[in-house]
Amino acid sequence: MTGGGYHGGGMATTRRRFIQRSAIGTGAALFGERSAIADPAGVRRPAPTATIAPTSASLKDLDGSPLLAFEPFLAAAIDAATQGGATFAEARAMELRRESLRVRDLHVSGVRRTQSTGVGVRVIAGGAWGFAAGQVHSVADAQALASRAVKTATLNATLLRAPVEWAAEASARARWIAPHERDPFEVPLEEKTTKLMGWTRAALSISGVSYAAASVATVREEKLLLNSEGTRLHQRYFRIAPSLSATAVDRRSGAFASRSYEVPPMLAGWEFVDHAGIDADAATVGVDVLRKLHAPSVTPGPRTVILAPSNLWLTIHESIGHPTELDRSRGFEANYAGTSFIKPDDAGRLVLGSDLVDVRADRTQPGGLATTGWDDDGVPAQRWEMVDGGRFVGWQTTRDQVGWTGDARSRGCSYSSGFDKVPFQRMPNISLQPHASGYATEDLINATDDGILITGRGSWSIDQQRYNFQFSGQMFWEIKNGRVVRPLRDVGYQANTVEFWRSCDMVGGAGTYRLFGTFSDGKGEPGQSNAVSHGCPPARFRVNIVNTKGER
Repeated sequence: MTGGGYHGGGMATTRRRFIQRSAIGTGAALFGERSAIADPAGVRRPAPTATIAPTSASLKDLDGSPLLAFEPFLAAAIDAATQGGATFAEARAMELRRESLRVRDLHVSGVRRTQSTGVGVRVIAGGAWGFAAGQVHSVADAQALASRAVKTATLNATLLRAPVEWAAEASARARWIAPHERDPFEVPLEEKTTKLMGWTRAALSISGVSYAAASVATVREEKLLLNSEGTRLHQRYFRIAPSLSATAVDRRSGAFASRSYEVPPMLAGWEFVDHAGIDADAATVGVDVLRKLHAPSVTPGPRTVILAPSNLWLTIHESIGHPTELDRSRGFEANYAGTSFIKPDDAGRLVLGSDLVDVRADRTQPGGLATTGWDDDGVPAQRWEMVDGGRFVGWQTTRDQVGWTGDARSRGCSYSSGFDKVPFQRMPNISLQPHASGYATEDLINATDDGILITGRGSWSIDQQRYNFQFSGQMFWEIKNGRVVRPLRDVGYQANTVEFWRSCDMVGGAGTYRLFGTFSDGKGEPGQSNAVSHGCPPARFRVNIVNTKGER
């Protein structure tokens, strides 16, 4: 099946015609025609088999790191903890910088910069965990933190049902820095502001657009980890999230609509902003928001949907990512973020989806927000099959969860979002793999008699077991007899996780794969937020369409 057949009485969807009609860069991103997205490679194709190795030149950036001054203190904390009775001890120095720049129309509406630096000490004593964190300026400060951590573990041991089982892992002494060309924190604020105002100016140039907003959020995270097993790891990460949106208001009716550019956050430097395609497509955000404003409302009922990567990634996150967290399945998150419909003994047994559904967990994905060299337990980054031919086969685990599964080693899913936060199981990059069919998005459209193409992230809701859900999107295109005929609005889709994934009957090929994700995946008490990416090709499903009138 190739793009653009004739179905009688009208013009079939071809790649070029759809892009012209949809106007927005979604069309180009959806069909894989944009060549400007150069880095990182993971934006546009599945990952290789190993984490991208940093260059020796980039590793030199770590030589002058202020965190190196903490190394003697970290070593002193580990010595104090083991002498105090800890069977395992680690000390971590961390520096976290954040910047958020926002533009509304042609004015800067906000600039926010934060920085935190400190040390956290985690120990196992008496078979229980203990943790303490704070500012460290001397060996005595480090030793005091270690003493507090051991004391906490000793108290926790009196409440234990079972001791911590800490899986063996070879020690590592290494450095890793996320691939990047320009450190976003070294880019002048004037350059950033000029870039964002160029986007909003282009969107506002479309007659009928009422407002435009642009932003870029950047994170620079650096960790120096030592532990009593001889591990020493020094790592630095750059994460960046550009955005552009436009709003149109019908002054007569009071109706309004908004449209966001479909660009992913990425593990990358400022170069990603320059190559993300927004410069060329900013005006078409305005074109699409007017189409959305005046589009007819959807008719609810059972329907076939084709979900673009810019929409499907969030459904993957909520319906596969969260329920495959082993601690959630065992009830550890019940008080805050819920449990999981997947039972602890379901690995290898539960048929989660159709035989087209292959999902891979991956901490080596180029550009992936959860990509790393080593996790916060000192485990090397790896990738593994999570869903194989529709069957759930692999949990997300950390070193203290290996005993629950009988696996040989941890999957390397430990992460702490701050020096004062306890490392625990967090989501890796999780992606639906492209199919060998090699289908383009237009092939899925041409094979659909009555359906809706949904792109972009919208509202979402899912129950505490990550089973019953409702999702929306940014743009909705009605499909009749294999061609895109008109935009729609007020579209949401409902399903439960198992029925949804079992209904998957077409999956795009490698050329349609795209990586999206989020900066803010919340979990834990006290709460932590991590960044994670999800890649996928477009795929086709059967769902219940609902009318969400009132949302724009």
